[in-house]
Amino acid sequence: MNNGPKVAIVMGSDSDYPILESCIQLLKGFGVETTIMVCSAHRTPEKACQFAKEAEQRGFDAIIAAAGKAAHLPGVLAAYSVLPVIGLPIKSSTLDGLDALLSIVQMPPGVPVATVAINGSENAALLAIQILGGKYPEFRDKMAAYKEKMKQSIEDKDKRLQDKLNGLKYV
Repeated sequence: MNNGPKVAIVMGSDSDYPILESCIQLLKGFGVETTIMVCSAHRTPEKACQFAKEAEQRGFDAIIAAAGKAAHLPGVLAAYSVLPVIGLPIKSSTLDGLDALLSIVQMPPGVPVATVAINGSENAALLAIQILGGKYPEFRDKMAAYKEKMKQSIEDKDKRLQDKLNGLKYV
């Protein structure tokens, strides 16, 4: 069954992969096993349905589903699975991803899909890690350390800015 944290990353098209690279890197950096696949809600609906129905049995803890345009993939996966689904709207050339965002976020009652920003793959990974923290307590500690590192990075940037501003001479 499930020996450790496992997240499925499903994209509607292989052209979505460049957006998902940072998501994949973050998950792997946290020690999460990932399975990555292309599956379309419209062009391979049987595959999407079958995957969603078997995802829990295959040991997945969560699903990240990336799609653009009509973006029905996250909703279809959520309809057939009890696992948490994180929808990642992908920016398209037509409506800059707003179509995908609205398609994913406007799910009917009973079929929730957590939704992150357009092309927000890093937040999709971090949300998955926070979800994993409910089952794997070590992820709460890893997330706390990640946030502390992020905080320190901002403090360092502020210090460099303040040093620069203090060195300016005004006329």
